[in-house]
Amino acid sequence: MTTLFDRVAFLLPGWTGVFEILIMAALLYRLLLLVQGTRAMQMLLGLLVLIFGFFLAKALDLILIPTLMEALFQYGAIAALVVFQPELRSALARLGRHPILRYFDKMEPSKVTEEIVDAVGRLSRARIGAIIAIELDVGLDEYAQTGSRLAAPLSADLLTTIFTPQSPLHDGAVIVKGDLISVAGAILPLTQRSVPDRTMGTRHRAALGLSEESDAVVVVVSEETSRISVARLGRFERDIDLPRLRSLLDGIAVEAPGVFRGIGG
Repeated sequence: MTTLFDRVAFLLPGWTGVFEILIMAALLYRLLLLVQGTRAMQMLLGLLVLIFGFFLAKALDLILIPTLMEALFQYGAIAALVVFQPELRSALARLGRHPILRYFDKMEPSKVTEEIVDAVGRLSRARIGAIIAIELDVGLDEYAQTGSRLAAPLSADLLTTIFTPQSPLHDGAVIVKGDLISVAGAILPLTQRSVPDRTMGTRHRAALGLSEESDAVVVVVSEETSRISVARLGRFERDIDLPRLRSLLDGIAVEAPGVFRGIGG
């Protein structure tokens, strides 16, 4: 005699099905974390509204609206690749930096941190504006082409000199690659998101824009307020002191081994 359990047994997933469900749930959760607070979240909500409207039109036996929306959805994948290109780049870069992939590759924090913290402290005390982009896994070559290549050993003295108002390169950004100042006077992309604080000027918008396009860590010194901020992964940590900056950079040096190389070794 067939029991009720036998009738619904086909609905119960096996261990492989449970494994797949857990993987998909984790991927969906990570996706939501990536788009949270970005323009992608607004677009995703808009897409959900369109999907709801499509099924509502189907339920009401409408003809024109479902036909037009079906044509729209056919090209939706290509449109999504174009619209969400910055978010996709950032997501793939973060996937490559996952702690699981870094577990067996640890190194001690480098002297790069001390040179940057020293320079930022000097610039802040002198109320000199600065923006320093630290390249990690995602290359910044496309932005490096907008500046002057230096390939000079990183030092606090050189960083301070570059951002001195009399320097011809002081308006642009410095790109740090390993233990070298790779480029000075670089032009970075401005964020398209609205910034809540109107005291955030062009340097802050450029720092936020680059952090949205790549995994770079961008340190900003405000010329108006002398405050120090750090942008990473599309988010800002503002009004930090030098010990906090050192802690952040030391943590990144451990998290991204092979990127920060000690000066002189």
